[in-house]
Amino acid sequence: MSAVPSLLSLLLSADPIVQAVMGCLLVASLAVWSIFAAKLFELRHSHKTMSASLGRLQNADSVASALQSCPAGTVAYAMLEIAKHEVERSQPHLTDGSGTKERLALRLDRAEAAIIRSLQRGTGILGSIGSTSPFIGLFGTVWGIMNSFSGIAASHTSSLAVVAPGIAEALMATATGLIAAIPAVISYNILIRIIGGHKLLVADMSCAIRCLVSLDLERPRKPRSVSAMAEVHHGI
Repeated sequence: MSAVPSLLSLLLSADPIVQAVMGCLLVASLAVWSIFAAKLFELRHSHKTMSASLGRLQNADSVASALQSCPAGTVAYAMLEIAKHEVERSQPHLTDGSGTKERLALRLDRAEAAIIRSLQRGTGILGSIGSTSPFIGLFGTVWGIMNSFSGIAASHTSSLAVVAPGIAEALMATATGLIAAIPAVISYNILIRIIGGHKLLVADMSCAIRCLVSLDLERPRKPRSVSAMAEVHHGI
């Protein structure tokens, strides 16, 4: 009874093109798991940080106090810096604050979009691997079957012993493509769903910052000091 060829022996005896296809797909499969693990760790850490920052923003009563409570380098701190800069830039021309709020809304919207793009970095690779791997594996299968038919024609025989090894090698390419594609699609969907939750957190932080800016703008301005008023009167 002849021994059934192992997968490794089939891979080593396969056509160089089929070997190259399966090698690329195996590398893609390793990349899928590496990217998924790295992004999952990143998103879990960012979710924890954003949740804590949102709580600080909701408990603050001004942009200044929120800046003091949020650690530097966080998403909330960066958005608060944008709000602080916009308010300070608008102070010389401040009337009812509506223009400031409008400009701040535009800048925060752009900041939200940049944050989401940063969170989505790497997921495009998963999507590409998930969509293209089956077709790459199919290419390897078609190439292997073509070689099998060429071998049949050259040997002038169609016995199963001649046909089976070539077909098995060809089908291994399809299997390798599925091994890379299925985890890629599942990982992509999981990460996109998690990023969807992050979008809500970023939107909530943006809303909280706009409320803090609105409170700051509605507070009465501090009266000018007596010495400043005296200097103005003396100048007159």
